[in-house]
Amino acid sequence: MTGTGAQRAWGNTIDWYLVGAYLLLVLLGWLNIYASEYDPENVRSIFSWDMRSGKQLVWIGTSLLLGLLILFFISPRSLETLSPLLYGVMLLLLVAVIFLGANTRGSHSWFVLGPVSFQPAELSKITTALLLANRMSRYNFRLTQRRDFLRTAAIILLPMLIIVAENETGSALVYLSFLFMLYREGLSGWWLLLLLMIVVVFILTLVLSPYVALWVTMAVAAVCVCAERAAMRTFFRIYLPAGLVLAFYPMMYRSWMASGLLAFLRPSWVLLAVALVMFVVYLVKAWKEKNSFRMFVAFALVLGLVITRVVPWVFQNVLQDHQRIRIEVLLGMKEDPAGAGYNVRQSMIAIGSGGFWGKGWLQGTQSSYGFVPEQSTDFIFCTVGEQWGFVGCLFIIALYVFLIGRIMVLSEGSREAFTRIYGYSIAGIIFMHLMVNIGMTIGLMPVIGIPLPFLSYGGSSLWSFSIMIFIFVALIRNEKKYFL
Repeated sequence: MTGTGAQRAWGNTIDWYLVGAYLLLVLLGWLNIYASEYDPENVRSIFSWDMRSGKQLVWIGTSLLLGLLILFFISPRSLETLSPLLYGVMLLLLVAVIFLGANTRGSHSWFVLGPVSFQPAELSKITTALLLANRMSRYNFRLTQRRDFLRTAAIILLPMLIIVAENETGSALVYLSFLFMLYREGLSGWWLLLLLMIVVVFILTLVLSPYVALWVTMAVAAVCVCAERAAMRTFFRIYLPAGLVLAFYPMMYRSWMASGLLAFLRPSWVLLAVALVMFVVYLVKAWKEKNSFRMFVAFALVLGLVITRVVPWVFQNVLQDHQRIRIEVLLGMKEDPAGAGYNVRQSMIAIGSGGFWGKGWLQGTQSSYGFVPEQSTDFIFCTVGEQWGFVGCLFIIALYVFLIGRIMVLSEGSREAFTRIYGYSIAGIIFMHLMVNIGMTIGLMPVIGIPLPFLSYGGSSLWSFSIMIFIFVALIRNEKKYFL
């Protein structure tokens, strides 16, 4: 092949749309980091080392060097082969940081090496994605087989639980994003509905009561079982009357207490007994009929029962004060505009003040005068909203949608199962970060300290997302160069 032909082939093997979206997001992040700490009374250069923008420029440069290293000097196949080792090393680092890491606002998740800080949880998402792609791309792998399903779940849950032990709940929640990849690979959609049910039961337990949460769980289980067997007549004859009695039973119980009748039949005990009876009946019938769906419903029912009993205790005894207050403020259980709700309130003011077109770069008053804490990291999106307005926010979100969509399109068109699984994994991770970060800046999600990919200040975050993207670009490039 001539030199010109080699250069043409080299250029054709790299997906420049994906790389271009990445570079544009990184550039916009750098500009907004500078804008988030810009002081009109003490103007300093965007390249100044005293500014976070100057430090971020170093992280950008090193990220690009890492990207080139991955593209041209590291074989994608070696990453596939070494994925178990990389996963194991990262697990050791996750455990080690609990004991050796610095205490940062109650969490032990950062190694501090002089002026440089490193968070293993960021890179663990990559090693988890690589190991999942390694195991799930094997010829005899079947997600519907119990052994393969449990191994896959263990790969995801192990680092997730260690990160929870570091008091980094936000980083641990990102691991739920792997459900999107599992769904693409054959996981039943009922598991996604189960996740939604867990969230709903959690909220109902805190906002209303464990009784209401368990009653709703039982009602959903009854509807699912009757619908699956086309036995709605049974639902209206048995479940509906029983459900209405249990719904109004607490009020009847209070009347009985006043008169001294049946005082020992507490509503929570009665509901618990009925739930256990439903669970046993579903389990026995599922076992006799070999009905996997009814087995799933029985599992969901007992899970809802456990959640309603455990959540109040965990909320009061496991969560830290700031985490508990943030959830209470988000769910409307408490008003705290000057405390836990201050960041979100100021963020929403900044975004709203930007209007349609924004105030202009470096013209934001909320940004310039530091009203929003953590504005260059977790709340970087409010800088976008204030200075670039609705149009700027829409453009940034459109860039992310293009990036995620491009990854999914390339993954779907891949000839290698390893590339497809890894691609869907990182698409889910980026989407989860995007959804949670923007959600918390506009008051729809609790503040849990998740950075906005490529935009937020921070070396660990930028390195991890850059490595994540360039590994995928390298995998796609490796496939393309054999088919040109």
